Amino acid sequence: MKHQLLSKIHSRSAVVAVVGLGYVGLPLAVAFAEKDFPVVGIDVDDRKVAALNRGESYVQDIPSARLARISGQSSVVSGQSSPVAGRIVATTDFAILAQCDAAIICVPTPLNKTRDPDVRYVIAAGESVAKHLHPGMLVVLESTTYPGTTEELLLPMLLGHGGTATRGHGDTATRGHGDTGMRGESAAWAPGQDFFLAFSPERIDPGNKQYMVENTPKVVGGVTPACREVAAALYGTAIETIVPVSSTQAAEMVKLLENTFRAVNIALVNETAIMCDKLGIDVWEVIEAAATKPYGFMKFTPGPGVGGHCIPLDPFYLSWKMKTLNYNARFIQLAGEINSDMPRWWVEKVADALNEVGKPVKGSRVLVLGVAYKKDIDDVRESPALDVIELLRHKGADVRYHDPYVSCIHHNGFEMEGEPDLAAALAAADCAVVVTDHSSYDWGAIRRQARLIVDTRHAVN
Repeated sequence: MKHQLLSKIHSRSAVVAVVGLGYVGLPLAVAFAEKDFPVVGIDVDDRKVAALNRGESYVQDIPSARLARISGQSSVVSGQSSPVAGRIVATTDFAILAQCDAAIICVPTPLNKTRDPDVRYVIAAGESVAKHLHPGMLVVLESTTYPGTTEELLLPMLLGHGGTATRGHGDTATRGHGDTGMRGESAAWAPGQDFFLAFSPERIDPGNKQYMVENTPKVVGGVTPACREVAAALYGTAIETIVPVSSTQAAEMVKLLENTFRAVNIALVNETAIMCDKLGIDVWEVIEAAATKPYGFMKFTPGPGVGGHCIPLDPFYLSWKMKTLNYNARFIQLAGEINSDMPRWWVEKVADALNEVGKPVKGSRVLVLGVAYKKDIDDVRESPALDVIELLRHKGADVRYHDPYVSCIHHNGFEMEGEPDLAAALAAADCAVVVTDHSSYDWGAIRRQARLIVDTRHAVN
């Protein structure tokens, strides 16, 4: 089975399915198609499927012109139409997995209200893949999750839906449903022999023009060495550098360490900003001076909090897992508390600034500049700007926002459209709050036009 699949991978004839066509899945599907693999995109959102089949991108990092060159027809029907080399076809029907040699799962992994892992999307995707598991198939999970998920959740699903294999001398076999096979004894399907299971954490950084799927090193861990070998071979055809690790648990832990490292250091510098404020010291002067040290210091900058799908969430996957082992990850929890409280701290700064010019927060018009979670993207997932807006509204402020990338936001039951005219919005505002420092903003003009500015990003300087 391994040699057959490796042969398909090397010849680019392996059909690659990507389950979940969002910020992670779509760029990965495009990367494989551009390396001449036939690619199937599967998503439960029929709007994404229709857009992909029309060659229209809904992910900022993938221009529609790039997607149009490799997109398939919109009339894909499982069992009747197959992708061809170098093309992507999309469908909502998981039955097409019967034609696929590899299935890569890229679905969301949010937290629930108690900050416990919500793996229902992984479970749903895993069950759908398991129903169509066939001999020689590779399954890879990319969704960020706690150590043990691949083997504790996905592996039992695949084993439960697998058939039996009849093995002969040398542990070779004729495998498949209903096989009576060659001389030997019947056994349940085994990972690394009958199918292959691996974990490879996604490392997508939306808006990053330097590091994309193709040139960001890819960590790969398998349930068995053969699983790792097959998964590494597949990724190695489209990604420059492969980093094999000993197990799926190690690969899962790699992603959590990466983002916990960032979360903790962001929390440290955010708390430093609070301490410097109390001491009457310019935190930005301190950071820039510290950054001149050529060793032993890595520059992080304070802000209104953390956003996106990784840094605010991933550390809590690790914290939750450690609670099941009777260990309290205090560093992670403290970092989360500091970062989560930064929107509230900055709203108090807005109140102080308005008070200095003789105005209460209630009734004042406050313009939030930027609602994406970081600059130059259109992604508002977990954006601290949403909390800033909600807190200001709770205090009675007349809150508006402007963002060149985001025309409308929905958060906790309220909907708001962005201001179309920045100059007019600044002129009408009692205070402007810089939350996202988009490169397209003319900070000199904003400084001249705004009556009062609270700058969470040191953008106006």
